[in-house]
Amino acid sequence: MSRIEENLMAWLRNAHAMEEQAVTMLTSLASRTGDYPNVKARIESHLAETKRQAEALEECIKRRGGETSTLKDLTAKMLAFGQGLSGMFVDDEIVKGAMASYTFEHMEAAAYRVLIAAAEAVGDTQTQAVCERILQEELSMASDLEDHLPELTRKYLNRLKPMRMSS
Repeated sequence: MSRIEENLMAWLRNAHAMEEQAVTMLTSLASRTGDYPNVKARIESHLAETKRQAEALEECIKRRGGETSTLKDLTAKMLAFGQGLSGMFVDDEIVKGAMASYTFEHMEAAAYRVLIAAAEAVGDTQTQAVCERILQEELSMASDLEDHLPELTRKYLNRLKPMRMSS
C-alpha cells in the first residue's frame, strides 16, 4: 500500500470516528430541544443522515481492505458524551449547541474535501462519490444552521422575557 493509500485509509477511519462522535452529539442535543420543534426535527433528520454516513464510510474502509478503528470510535463517542453532558448545566444550551453544530459541520466538510482529493489521487471513484454525497449533506446542514441561528437566538431570548401579568 502506498503512502497516499495509507493516508486515505487513516483519514477514512478518522471520518468514521468523527461521524460516530456526531451521532452521539446529535442524539444528546435532539433529546433536549423539545421547546424548539423545528430544530429538533432538523437535528433528527441529520442524525439519520449521519448514521448512514458512518455506515457508508465503514463500507468504503472494508472495500479497501481495512477496518474501522474501535479506539478512535470509542474516544470520539466519549468526547461527544462529555460535550452533551456539559450542555445540561447551561441554560443557553440550544444556542451553544447550534453554534457548536455549525462549527462541527464545517470541520466535517473540510474532512470530506480532503477525502475527495485523496480518493481521486488513488483512483477510488466509489469512495470519492460517497464522500462527495456526504459533503453535500454536511454543507446543507451547515447552511440550515447558518440560516436559522438568528431566529433560534431570538426565540431563546424571547423565552427569557418575564411574563407580563394581565390586569
